[in-house]
Amino acid sequence: MTIQDTTGKHSALFQPLTISNGNITLNHRVIHAPLTRNRGEPLNPISTPDHPNRIWIPGDAVVEYYSQRATKGGLIISEGIPPSLESNGMPGVPGLFTPEQAAGWKRVVDAVHAKGGIIFCQLWHAGRATIPQMTGMPAVSSSASAWDSPTECYSHPPVGATEPVPYANHPPIELTVEHIKQTIDDYCKAAKTAMEIGFDGVEVHGGNGYLPEQFLSSNINKRQDAYGGTPEKRCQFVFELMNELAQTIGQQNLAIRLSPFGLFNQARGEQRLETWTHLCEGLKKDLPSLSYVSFIEPRFEQIFGPEEKDKFLKSWGLMDVTLDRFRNIFGSTPFFSAGGWDDKNSWGVVESGKYDGLLYGRYFTSNPDLVHRLKEKIPMAPYDRTRFYGPFEDNHFHYTDYPTADQQ
Repeated sequence: MTIQDTTGKHSALFQPLTISNGNITLNHRVIHAPLTRNRGEPLNPISTPDHPNRIWIPGDAVVEYYSQRATKGGLIISEGIPPSLESNGMPGVPGLFTPEQAAGWKRVVDAVHAKGGIIFCQLWHAGRATIPQMTGMPAVSSSASAWDSPTECYSHPPVGATEPVPYANHPPIELTVEHIKQTIDDYCKAAKTAMEIGFDGVEVHGGNGYLPEQFLSSNINKRQDAYGGTPEKRCQFVFELMNELAQTIGQQNLAIRLSPFGLFNQARGEQRLETWTHLCEGLKKDLPSLSYVSFIEPRFEQIFGPEEKDKFLKSWGLMDVTLDRFRNIFGSTPFFSAGGWDDKNSWGVVESGKYDGLLYGRYFTSNPDLVHRLKEKIPMAPYDRTRFYGPFEDNHFHYTDYPTADQQ
């Protein structure tokens, strides 16, 4: 009996996959994860405390980064792109709500397409994970829930300041029903623009404690109206958002990313299985032709190690939890997994039927030729965590200057 080789070029990672209800065929299943890198250029380069720049556009460095990582028939999911000024969570992040930003993203899309690649626009609303100094307006959320840690601070000091700002000092305002409708409209306008400038589809960032998950999380969402109070009602915002987007751009052009067991940005809600099971069942029923769904692994966490994460899972009675139940709910919808995949643990996963594709993030930062390296079993270049999040004086260093294996 011969044991089938499932590594390197023999892996099912390098078999084609159709997404977008059959309209797009991927040549391989090695997917570039959405990665915030804060390398946008300021629209207003003269930024002062009285008149801080609040809008960034994708410039040459961003175009070069995506072009370097594009492969024929390979899927790239963009970094989180704010659909409005209110939604922006960090400096250096290029949004998609001004003509200049649209022109910049069109250059990125065109560069990826020139290499035969496919690129989806990830729309990202930070919700309460921002501060008024960033956006010029109050942070918003499902409820006016302040951060429960007095010491957890916003990522960057405001313009002209040297000290970081605690989130708890700036609790969000609760979105009114009218404001919810306006927020969904912002998403839809950005999604329409994304398709018009050539993105191949749109992914909603529904995880990591950002706005959609702030509605899903019982510790943040304290509402007692149609949008909160039970697991079913906490799903209502995401249902409305996804249905409106599907009507705007077509459900076959739409996807969502979810992190049912995540803790990032203080998403500490209970009733995880009840909430996300109801969410996924509703999405599958209402939108059976979604392009794909993307999930973050239960044990993967951005701020906690595996031991700390396991304590949370144990406290919820979910020590042995997997994504299998969501995979079963979505059935034939292409199902992707992110969280800790590398050149050691990726083999045999697609063959098992567990997932249809794997997302790679950190190693894509330092390996522009990651697809080639996986295929040929070439070791990965180490990433530089200190250069993940800009902006920097030199935005190119450890962003676009990593050599390929051939160049080395």
